[in-house]
Amino acid sequence: MKLSNNKILITGGASGIGLGLAERFIKENNTVIICGRRGAALKEIADRFPSIITKACDLSIEADRIDLYNWIAENHNDLNVLVNNAGIQNWMDISDNDFYERANDEITTNVIAPVHLANLFINLKSLNTIINVTSGLAFIPLSKVPIYCATKAFMRSFTLSLRHLLKSTNIEVIEMIPPALNTDLGAKGIHDGHPAVSDFVESVFAQMKEGKSELTFGTSEARANANNDVISDYFNKMNP
Repeated sequence: MKLSNNKILITGGASGIGLGLAERFIKENNTVIICGRRGAALKEIADRFPSIITKACDLSIEADRIDLYNWIAENHNDLNVLVNNAGIQNWMDISDNDFYERANDEITTNVIAPVHLANLFINLKSLNTIINVTSGLAFIPLSKVPIYCATKAFMRSFTLSLRHLLKSTNIEVIEMIPPALNTDLGAKGIHDGHPAVSDFVESVFAQMKEGKSELTFGTSEARANANNDVISDYFNKMNP
């Protein structure tokens, strides 16, 4: 994709990878719209970056997803890039009393929402790029976050199919495959020892400039290219 002069919607853009991408896209002379469920967080980002356009919505709610699309179609019908980044990660065990409830929330946010948004936004005549943020855990799961890993494996598969389904159109489909990064995904402090979001963002931007459609970084590169023996070895190390 071209990296400048776009109008871009980033879901989950108020923190973590979403915010890192928003900042970097602004530097490349793009118009950036972010959405999230926390109004206070969106206001803080708008105060820091006056050029960012914000929209409060809860993507786990179908009506909010439809409202988001209709708002974009009415007010920003030249939007050409959708970044499906919003996601939640629950550390839990199958025996937890609230396992099903939390799993349902995770599946809705991580799978149903981006699938629905892709289906909606391809109706925008201006759309030419969909970026789906998956994970290195799509290839080798960490059993402490079982539903998260499964949702990312789903999104990996869906992204491959989506790229094929849209190959006769002008819509490019890109997959970003981050490893664990220093964000608050899952909970504060869990990922403090991992690489900075800014390092990941610089790497994927360099790869996009090269025209790549699968963007990896650090350990996610090896996982994305692993054979069955390597996957088995990784899994045993990650899940002692």
